[in-house]
Amino acid sequence: MKIVLDTNVLLMSLPKLSPYRPIFDNLLNGTYELVLTESIFQEYKEIIGQKTTKEIAENLSELFKQLKNVQLVKVYYHWNLIERDPDDNKFVDCAITANAKFLVSNDKHFNSLKRIDFPKVDLISADTFLEEVKKL
Repeated sequence: MKIVLDTNVLLMSLPKLSPYRPIFDNLLNGTYELVLTESIFQEYKEIIGQKTTKEIAENLSELFKQLKNVQLVKVYYHWNLIERDPDDNKFVDCAITANAKFLVSNDKHFNSLKRIDFPKVDLISADTFLEEVKKL
């Protein structure tokens, strides 16, 4: 199963004591495939560096480069489906390009995707994805 994780969900899943930790652990175990673009990768690195330390951000980026179930994709078409926060479009475009099963986010800006029939992007919350991961 291919998925795209919004940065906020990745951050929530990193702490060992987080209830969302199974999301990160299942990524490490290869239970699902994480797809991202270079710009998503850079955002992960930047935001994690701001919220934790630069060393943790570097270690995580190196880990992502080594995991076989982390796929880097190139986006050739930008759909611009999210108007309220255009920076979020990189996650949508990645999900469409990779034909991801889910885009996982708690960001309200993504809710506009629920009203768009084409291209279809299945948006789910971190809680819903956590339940999906527990079933695997």
